[in-house]
Amino acid sequence: EEEALQQMPFAGDAGRLLDNMLAAVGASRQRGAYLANIAKCRLPPDRALEDEDLAQGLACHERQAALRQPRVILAMGRFAAQGLLATGEPLGRLRGRVHDWNGVPVVVTYHPAYLLRNPADKAKAWADLLLAQSLVEGA
Repeated sequence: EEEALQQMPFAGDAGRLLDNMLAAVGASRQRGAYLANIAKCRLPPDRALEDEDLAQGLACHERQAALRQPRVILAMGRFAAQGLLATGEPLGRLRGRVHDWNGVPVVVTYHPAYLLRNPADKAKAWADLLLAQSLVEGA
């Protein structure tokens, strides 16, 4: 709801946390980072994300990646990670290594909203962010 109101992905407290994480590695929404949701529309509160929603979002992401040519994708959260990588593997097993999506390296980490509820995992997310940053610097 907050994202729809502000008309930007990662709004509210989760967005502020993400902005702080990006700033810690010298990036921001305005410099070096492009943020997008895997689902391209707001779902009703009583409906979960479905395969069709993911398929439509992925088609859009393919076009965005072709235009933007990202050096790395940071997939934040289970839906983004499993959708991009076409896997049902748990997020915890996808973290900590580099994956490939259409020739672009992908690093998987926790969604900022999850980190707000589970602050003990912030150190793991920091390690993931540093892995993504090392790929950017090495590109």
